[in-house]
Amino acid sequence: MKKRIMSFILAGIMVISTAACGNKPAAEPTGTGVPDQTQPVTQDTYEGDGTEIEGGSSEELVDGKFTETRHITVEVYDRGNDGGSDPTNNMYTDYIKKGMLADHNVEVEFVAVPRWTEVDEINNLLAAGTAPDICLTYSYPTIQTYADMGGVIDLQNLVVDNKNDLPHLWDWLGTTNMYWDKSVTDGTLWALEGKRANNNRIVTFVRKDWLDKLELAEPTTTEEFYNMLVAFKDNAATLLGGDADKMVPFSCSVDVGWRAALLIESKMDPNISDKEFYVNGFDDRKLTENGTKEAIKILNQWYNEGLMWDEFVLHDGDTVEDDNMKAGYVGAFMHNWDYPFRGGEDSIQANLKRLVGDDAKYVAVDCFEASNGEYIKYCDSTAGDRKIFFPTTNDEPLASLLYLDWISDPVHIEYLQCGDEGVTHTKNADGSYSFMAATGEAIMNSGQNIDMTITCNGLHLSTDELTSKSLNNNYPPCDPEDVDKANKVANSGKRPTKNSKITSIEAETGMGEALNAKRNIIYDTCMSCKPEEFDAKWDELMADYLTAGGQAIIDERTSAWEALYGDKVTLE
Repeated sequence: MKKRIMSFILAGIMVISTAACGNKPAAEPTGTGVPDQTQPVTQDTYEGDGTEIEGGSSEELVDGKFTETRHITVEVYDRGNDGGSDPTNNMYTDYIKKGMLADHNVEVEFVAVPRWTEVDEINNLLAAGTAPDICLTYSYPTIQTYADMGGVIDLQNLVVDNKNDLPHLWDWLGTTNMYWDKSVTDGTLWALEGKRANNNRIVTFVRKDWLDKLELAEPTTTEEFYNMLVAFKDNAATLLGGDADKMVPFSCSVDVGWRAALLIESKMDPNISDKEFYVNGFDDRKLTENGTKEAIKILNQWYNEGLMWDEFVLHDGDTVEDDNMKAGYVGAFMHNWDYPFRGGEDSIQANLKRLVGDDAKYVAVDCFEASNGEYIKYCDSTAGDRKIFFPTTNDEPLASLLYLDWISDPVHIEYLQCGDEGVTHTKNADGSYSFMAATGEAIMNSGQNIDMTITCNGLHLSTDELTSKSLNNNYPPCDPEDVDKANKVANSGKRPTKNSKITSIEAETGMGEALNAKRNIIYDTCMSCKPEEFDAKWDELMADYLTAGGQAIIDERTSAWEALYGDKVTLE
């Protein structure tokens, strides 16, 4: 009966909610603006990591089991992988089903939802009252829309009243992820945030063999990096012989804000307040942060000195830049921390070694220092992954929480990510895993099997040492030591995003795509224009960006912060 009633209620808002949420990136919030506040609240009005929360136990369980068998349905992404396994029926779903039945007397049924249209599909299932008991999405606005209409269960009391029955869930997510989405105004908790086991972001890579040939040390400052680029250019004939005209000292794509992020962020104030960081944080390429203009001006200088790839604006979405790296023409670049190791035998590193020589390779370096000398790397929090929620059609919330607890057990995570020896991995002498291609029902449809470990995104094994060693072995045929160095560089100086608890800014609604396009034009134009034109072009294009909606977002974010925190500029 409950499902039929909710179907009628939610179907009535189907058109509205679809229009509000649509199929947008999760990072593009929608909503009705600032929370209704008469007095500012402080960050300590909700629990964070380190706070001891008294919890209870359920009287429904005997030795962790229901006395009568319960049945739950669980959403799983269908990625449509060619040659992949059935997302609802494979080696890993069988492992979960058998374990949940044995440990908790709960039958589990998986429901496939297309990954790339997941927001639309969840909207349809919620409106029809047929959503799985355990749902997940990257789009918090989708959850909020249905929560506002009474279609989502408030988890706050459930996770506390049953805390003692959920040791693995609380231990893994911690109060940070458990309460990331908890409202500071009314205490509701509509979703739990999956945890990022690896929030590495961007690293700078340089040609180690070129450094050795020119007897140069690895750069440790921006000035040393610049001098290295000049040396690469001046010695193109020595380094590339007959291909000297193809020399690219530093390669960057049209996505300048991502591919030069470490330089851009090094020019920001290292003591930037949480308020300022939030107010300008709607653009993840740091366009409106103080210091960004200075960084782009440096890139403009490098570009005009012939130290950068001069064809970057002509290639958006093709493989030309990667092909240049594989062929050995590129001296340095910034990219995702593991980028040169991805792709197995077709990786940049493997191609470079095969085409150029055994010594040819990229190594990670730290060289873009902030004004205080630190190598700061702004990164996502461990939260901000998939949002897990229960629709009100869920008649088994405790069984559903036990499911989340079961898959958060380190032993179960390790099996789901590593599978069976000889089938999905081999064991090394030091106990670490080396992963191998699987077939049939043993195929993982997602990296590290994250579709099965919905509370965990990224490799997470029983110890940090085992995780690190196994991660290093995850990029054959690349040298594990090179992967390890990149991982260590990526982890040094991390500064994770703090949770402002402000979930909706009206001025951002529908503006993401248009403003992102304008931002890219600013970066691409100003990086490649003549030096004497830089200031005028930057100011002109920034004025257009702000008039087109950027300033409205900054103003509303400022008001939202002040409504919630008053004159505070720092989050605890």
